[in-house]
Amino acid sequence: MVAAPAPARAAAVRRTFPIRGCKVSYGPSHHDYPATDVFAARGCAVVAPMAGRVDEVSTVDRWNPRTNRGADRGGLSWSIVGDDGVRYYGSHLSTLRVKPGQRVRSGQVLGTVGSTGSARGTGTHLHFGLSWPTRHGVWWVRRGMVYPWPYLDSWRAGGNKSPAAAVAAEHRRRGDVPRCRAAC
Repeated sequence: MVAAPAPARAAAVRRTFPIRGCKVSYGPSHHDYPATDVFAARGCAVVAPMAGRVDEVSTVDRWNPRTNRGADRGGLSWSIVGDDGVRYYGSHLSTLRVKPGQRVRSGQVLGTVGSTGSARGTGTHLHFGLSWPTRHGVWWVRRGMVYPWPYLDSWRAGGNKSPAAAVAAEHRRRGDVPRCRAAC
């Protein structure tokens, strides 16, 4: 009898703080839904927090303060479905270096911090959100369904705290496409 080969070891899942090489500040709350605004200087490198596949990219800033459409508030933005099944989202960038479908590694540069979308006239920052994958265009889920700050604290300190269980629990609680409740 021939023994079956040992299963391949799963690659280590490594998470990275999404801004590299710059002083940052952020808090444990957000104005009206679960997300974190990470304030940093314009042009700071925004990096992939997790290896995965780029899901959606917005390369045109369509936000208009007169209409303030929720779908346009992010300006230049990206979302990545991580190898852990979590969707990571970043917006208000000044430049983007990724395309939908592209494979990225943790720490890979995605663009630079800016103030596009509804961040015009505020301090430059990266709006950062955690959610579950949905069909394209479900921006109110993409922008954030679980508060990221505890995970950001871990990654900033060199830890690897996973948001996967919290995102899965919120997904079970809310369903695939919950109704938009804030800044719709």
